[in-house]
Amino acid sequence: MNVRDAGAPGDGLAGAPVLLTGNHAVAWAARLARPRVVPVYPITPQTPVLELLTEFQAAGTFDAEILTVESEHSVMSACIPASLAGVRVFTATASQGLLLMHELLHYAAGARAPIVMANVNRTVASPWAFWPDQTDSLAQRDTGWIQYYVESAQEALDTVLQAFRVAEQALLPALVNLDAFYVSHALEPVRVPAQDLVDAWLPPFDPPQRLDPAHPSSWGNVVTQAMYQRHRRALEDTMARVPALAAAADGEWAALTGRAWGVVERYRCDGARRVVLALGSLCGTAREAVDLLRAEGQAVGLVKLRLFRPLPVAALRAALAGVHDVLVLDRDHSPGLGGVLHQEIRGALYGLPDAPRVHGLLAGVGGVDVPVRRLAEALRGVAQAEPRNEPAWL
Repeated sequence: MNVRDAGAPGDGLAGAPVLLTGNHAVAWAARLARPRVVPVYPITPQTPVLELLTEFQAAGTFDAEILTVESEHSVMSACIPASLAGVRVFTATASQGLLLMHELLHYAAGARAPIVMANVNRTVASPWAFWPDQTDSLAQRDTGWIQYYVESAQEALDTVLQAFRVAEQALLPALVNLDAFYVSHALEPVRVPAQDLVDAWLPPFDPPQRLDPAHPSSWGNVVTQAMYQRHRRALEDTMARVPALAAAADGEWAALTGRAWGVVERYRCDGARRVVLALGSLCGTAREAVDLLRAEGQAVGLVKLRLFRPLPVAALRAALAGVHDVLVLDRDHSPGLGGVLHQEIRGALYGLPDAPRVHGLLAGVGGVDVPVRRLAEALRGVAQAEPRNEPAWL
């Protein structure tokens, strides 16, 4: 079966499992969401997303304006006005491409442009490398973008669609992150939903305000200090609504497809005194480590964080209630700080009565392999170890 044709509207194959890479699952999600403008610049390991979308367009199954501009900075420069004109916008990037967009990521969030972007997490330069590492997206945590992290190709497809739903309800841009190669290039069985199902669940984007020559308005003008602060407070208030919107979108999607991913997932956490907490594909390794230790009779579990921005503090606190030790895995590195996720979890739990002890481990930085038994060994040891502020490397 040709994955480029599987699940196409009217062919009777929609919903049947087909082998897709994470990148191709993202491209399928973009096709199903029916964006009207798709500015993209190729960069390893994201390029297959753009390639498949251009194939869809050439075959007449993707009715969107694909803009191949000269840089990722220009990509986001094209995304913002297209979104403000009132059309659905999708793009994809990776690593240095995301970093080049940084200035405009702030601009997009401030403009309340609900762009959805897939980012393939890859090491940042220098030195030059092409391995899975989440520093690129975690470094954008203060730009005002919703951030999802996915573990599999199926989750990537479903999350891109959910991201459009949430972004357009909140009028905030959303970033869907998938690890390079472990997710982006690995083939997995994926169920592609029917176009009719997606159309009914994700109606055309129709914002209450748009740039329209027939109804002139201004955007991007200079404001007073009070107006700027009011704008930022409105942004914060909207971010506070996102966990509930994300949970609702996930629940609705589960009712239609039978697939639920949650905002925070608990795996074998009943009675667990020690848990490992992670983002993205590291959760797959953590599941194996948890299963290994459970087979030994040890009460351990996994908490998978799917939504990183806004940080779902209430859901995290509930997921970790009764836990004595949390081992936070970071496939990222903030020089002078250590692991970004480690510090975020410490902040989320600070001041909580009977808060778990939080241990941080820089695991898989730069794409270094994290063996299941090595992770299980680290999880065994946290009960005897004292939490430390300085970075600990696996």
